Amino acid sequence: MSNNLRKILLTGATGFVASLILPRFLEKYDMTLLDSRDKDPNNDFLPGIEVVDLSDGNQSSYSHFFQDIDTVVHLAYIRRSGPALEHFKTEKRNVEMAFNVLRTAYESNVKRVVIASSNHAADWYEHNLIHSHKKDMVDPYELPLSDNFYGWAKASYEHLAFLFATGALGDGGDGGFITTDNFLKGNSDTSRKMEIVMVRIGAPRDMEFDEYLGKPAIFKRSLGAYISSRDLTQLFEKSVEVEDIQNEHGIPWQVIYGISNNTRAFWSIANARKVFGYEPKDDSEILFSDWIKKILIDEGKLG
Repeated sequence: MSNNLRKILLTGATGFVASLILPRFLEKYDMTLLDSRDKDPNNDFLPGIEVVDLSDGNQSSYSHFFQDIDTVVHLAYIRRSGPALEHFKTEKRNVEMAFNVLRTAYESNVKRVVIASSNHAADWYEHNLIHSHKKDMVDPYELPLSDNFYGWAKASYEHLAFLFATGALGDGGDGGFITTDNFLKGNSDTSRKMEIVMVRIGAPRDMEFDEYLGKPAIFKRSLGAYISSRDLTQLFEKSVEVEDIQNEHGIPWQVIYGISNNTRAFWSIANARKVFGYEPKDDSEILFSDWIKKILIDEGKLG
């Protein structure tokens, strides 16, 4: 493989989201693939996969994979199970794994990390304001608020990654002693700034339309959250390649929603368009017009 290709490390390489973007990424980049298993969603062996446990705080077992990498794309995720209060334990492991990846990337001098966040990082707005028509659009820079531990973990990823982007990992004023010289300035600019992109992925899975019959409100939500495979791939590709991702405060940290150009969108992709040049090609209103007629106009017209 050519040494001129951008070197990308992808975690969670056997997962569903990875399966959507890998065809393009394998074609375009020099890929290092990591996961805790070696088979893809179809239970087929994934060539080139390296089996590692990124939730292990002992970085020495995987840090060598991060050497000479340009960008890390972190998709790895441990699935939760059991009752809601038990979800905290699994999601805490996911937050710790995100830290392990961020720290290893930082210490390996990786320039940029792109992380799969989720719309659930701010799903309280959706559940309590959007669908009751008290709010029309959720901006990616509103305070992330969730009503579940999955969303809490994703919001924690975002805040955790912000520390690496602000260069706040040196010895500054952390609030412990108000008499220190650095107290007013804090930790910012005490270390190098690692570029961070948080992608709040919407709904990338194919919709099973028969399941929406008689459920027009849920169908409308799915139409707004949809993202096609080619739009998802484009968004991650641009997240890897766009040169300048500084926000208005000069911090190389962006939170973007991952949805297509949906007529019924309720998450803003304005900064994805402006900063990354994202140009989604699909609109669920057009792609699924036949089912919209069936579910929302014919059977669902009174819904």
